[in-house]
Amino acid sequence: MKYSFILEKEKFKKMKIKLWAFSFLVLTFACTDGAKNKSQTKKPLNIILLIGDGMGLSQVSSAYYFKEGKVNFSRFSKIGLINTSAAVQKITDSAASATAYSCGERTFKKMIGMSVDTVAMQNITDTLSALNYQTGVVVTSAVTDATPAAFYGHVPSRYQYEELASQLAVSSIDFVSGGGLENFTQREDGTNQLEVMKENGFVVDTVSLNRFDCDPEKKYAFFLSYENMPKMPEGRGDYLPQATQMAMDYLSKSNDGFFLMVEGSQIDWAGHRNNAEHLITEVIDFDNTVGKALDFAEKDGNTLVIVTADHETSGFALAGDQYEDIRFATTQHTAAMVPVFSYGPGSEILTGTFENQEMRSKILQAIVDHR
Repeated sequence: MKYSFILEKEKFKKMKIKLWAFSFLVLTFACTDGAKNKSQTKKPLNIILLIGDGMGLSQVSSAYYFKEGKVNFSRFSKIGLINTSAAVQKITDSAASATAYSCGERTFKKMIGMSVDTVAMQNITDTLSALNYQTGVVVTSAVTDATPAAFYGHVPSRYQYEELASQLAVSSIDFVSGGGLENFTQREDGTNQLEVMKENGFVVDTVSLNRFDCDPEKKYAFFLSYENMPKMPEGRGDYLPQATQMAMDYLSKSNDGFFLMVEGSQIDWAGHRNNAEHLITEVIDFDNTVGKALDFAEKDGNTLVIVTADHETSGFALAGDQYEDIRFATTQHTAAMVPVFSYGPGSEILTGTFENQEMRSKILQAIVDHR
């Protein structure tokens, strides 16, 4: 069943989102003291949320053992732990966990942007877009995969890729980069969603990241693979750090602040396959991307960088100093808590131990407290 009712009511939903977002800020600012109210003239806080899909503490640790040069995880001083459980399952999937991060409420596995009652929830990019924030998504998977989809989509099943492509085409997202071209051009309904994206203000590129001087008055979509982006051992190169840098440069041209979600998608896939080389090279690539975000934040001075995972995959263990000494407990996800690293204004509220559905409220709190 196609959930086209979501798209048919898109204009009405966007109007409700703007009203909700305005009400949220009015209520929150009303509860702050006079000194904070006076700070409204400050430049808005930027948020960069980097998600290493399937990345637990052992995966993070692998960067210290196998990366040549500085490990960027070492640049954080604010560290916490997150419980990643779904609504009724201790072991989550990417759809439910990313939905908790984006929408602030736990749901069932496989659901994207919807509550356990199958009601569309407001994701954080729509909330912030209604407040004039620029928003972006950069991934090494298809852009219609579970984690990125939770930041713009609403479907009861994560496998409704074509429906998610249709929703992204008319979404409030300003910058998107990843794979998944097939879901936009080779569809059962015969439509070309790239044309819909262009009608919605996107400049679409299916060849390369070749627009380094992006026009802030336009939106940009880069679909660089028919399915998913290549694996690091297959020669993906520096795509993720490069696309992240490009997104930050473009989104920061706005005077209203930006929210960017970046996913190292394939750490999870390597864990499912118990492939140590793939896993470690993906973690190192993700750490290099984290370095780009931290460099931007250090220079900018008003950007909050958050690095975490949606869940842990494979029960990965470092049992020695060689790839062949590595152990995997399973080919599936686990219930292990995941680390959260943060840097910049607001990072103090992301320490300690908390639940995944608290991420959204913590981000919104940081925005209110540090504008």
